[in-house]
Amino acid sequence: MRTESDSMGNMKVPDDALYGASTQRAVLNFPISGQSMPIGFIKGLGLVKSACVSANEELNIISKEKADLIRQAADEIFEGKLNNHFPVDVFQTGSGTSSNMNANEVISNRASQIAGKAVGSKDPIHPNDDVNLGQSSNDIIPTTLHVSLAISIKENLVPALEHLAENLEAKSSEFNDIVKIGRTHLMDATPLTLGQEFSGYAAQIRKSVTRAKKSIDALTELAIGGTAVGTGINCHPEFPKKVCQILSDKTGIQFREADNHFEAQAGRDDAVEVAGYFSTIAASLAKVANDIRLLGSGPRSGISEIYLPATQPGSSIMPGKVNPVMSEMLSQVSIYVMGLSNSVSMAGRDGHFELNVTIPLITHALHESITCMSNGARVFADRCVKDIQANEERCKELVDKSLMLVTALNPFIGYDKAAEVAKTAFAENKTLREVILEKKLLDEETLDKALNPIEMTKPKE
Repeated sequence: MRTESDSMGNMKVPDDALYGASTQRAVLNFPISGQSMPIGFIKGLGLVKSACVSANEELNIISKEKADLIRQAADEIFEGKLNNHFPVDVFQTGSGTSSNMNANEVISNRASQIAGKAVGSKDPIHPNDDVNLGQSSNDIIPTTLHVSLAISIKENLVPALEHLAENLEAKSSEFNDIVKIGRTHLMDATPLTLGQEFSGYAAQIRKSVTRAKKSIDALTELAIGGTAVGTGINCHPEFPKKVCQILSDKTGIQFREADNHFEAQAGRDDAVEVAGYFSTIAASLAKVANDIRLLGSGPRSGISEIYLPATQPGSSIMPGKVNPVMSEMLSQVSIYVMGLSNSVSMAGRDGHFELNVTIPLITHALHESITCMSNGARVFADRCVKDIQANEERCKELVDKSLMLVTALNPFIGYDKAAEVAKTAFAENKTLREVILEKKLLDEETLDKALNPIEMTKPKE
């Protein structure tokens, strides 16, 4: 252990740690979940700190020598090289001050290492005076929240959803000519093709991609420059615009200074909006996953219109059983994300006066949502959707048995007579064709045209 100090006095810190006294206090104060802040957020914090020192250098507020040291250390954080030095629990001070100071201390101590000075000496870089120059935890942490989420959505969630959509579209094309029975209210309805059904799933996920991109747009306003309460005290007036421009250049996402810094720090409505998009995406994923597992149910006593790929044994007692585990995984992901989104909505209420004090929880919930949905969508595409096969024989069997083909007879014999035909066929265990011919309601040629399932799947021009 070595001794470091902060404004509260001396503190023993592990010798191999790059963080200092303030971080160690947080480690001891918050032994809550055992979960550190998300890696994506930590990397984003490095990126923001790098942008801040570059802006300060451009404004001639800090020397090039100091800026180079801070930038090198901050870039190492962004590159994920110093992840082990960020131990602060998610459930910490609501502003995220502990995480901000964690970064400030790591950058200061890493700069000391680079400069050949003693770790903990704050020489030549001071964690507050130099690394935190022109900043407050109250604007840095919300800024990092936005930047890190936007990057993760762009780099992880959007590509994963696009990958799933592409696989569903491929299946839609493959199954385009396979006629099957439709279902509404879980009951038989008129026919459609298996390809049409899958096209609906693909469209849902395509809309999810659009929603994910909209969530990036909701995050482009940054709180940087507001410092303590939104007034910008101790901050150069040109600093926030420069930081936003640097971040935009580095990420390809067009960030901008908040229109109103008081709102940007007091409220987290932007995060609540993103949580709403995530909840909707989760609902879409669950719909697709649940439909696919139901369509594959059986193989003898269920719907069994599709064959799901076997990925692992399904039972410890029933030999040969295979379960729709990928659908079950994605359904659970969806439930989890909806719960996390609800947590964000509730956290968004807790903006008291000039600051929301639930930002670490919001950070955890939204980053966790991105991770689980991204991984879940990609695994579901690769280990389920890609290898789904159609059970054409079963699809035809259920179409032939369906009573709802009678709908096509409405223009010929009217709704009431068609309903009577369906009821008779069901009661006497006969086909629609048999009943219609027995009752002499239509001749065979007209009946063949009316009850052609393929024609029922085509939109009328």
